[in-house]
Amino acid sequence: MLREWNGGKAEALDSLLPLVYDELHRQAARFMRKERAGHTLQTTALINEAYLKLIDRSDVKWESRTHFFAVAAQAMRRILVDYAKAKHREKRGGDNIKLSLEDAMSVEAQETGVDLLALDEALNKLAELDEQQARVVELKYFSGLSLEETAEALHVSRATAARDWEAARAWLHRELTK
Repeated sequence: MLREWNGGKAEALDSLLPLVYDELHRQAARFMRKERAGHTLQTTALINEAYLKLIDRSDVKWESRTHFFAVAAQAMRRILVDYAKAKHREKRGGDNIKLSLEDAMSVEAQETGVDLLALDEALNKLAELDEQQARVVELKYFSGLSLEETAEALHVSRATAARDWEAARAWLHRELTK
């Protein structure tokens, strides 16, 4: 269905949406669980905004289901970062958005809160140094993909994805705890 939709069959999108909606909802819920309490963006709104970005992506040649959800995770990350930036501007330096890296990255034994904008900035810096490591973090942390799924999405071996994950975790820990 992804390929049919890519091929210009709009009706394929109508068939595809019910099949991917539950997984998009799980992805969005994972994102939202990492947000601070009282966040005003709802899971459904995040899904809807991501969906709108995905249907406008005629430039993407969908390779697989994993590829689709990786792009969806990237869209959700961008939406949340843009939302955080807008809220930060509204409040002129108001509340920082906190994420827990403990679940996905196990950076420290104690709970570690990380500012979403700082994490985004660090990921952008990491992408300049090593784009693949940044993509591994994006897929594992933001999308919740396993190492196997991450390796598949990036067309690398599981061992390469694991090495990139470990290196990126260490680099991000250093950057975020400076």
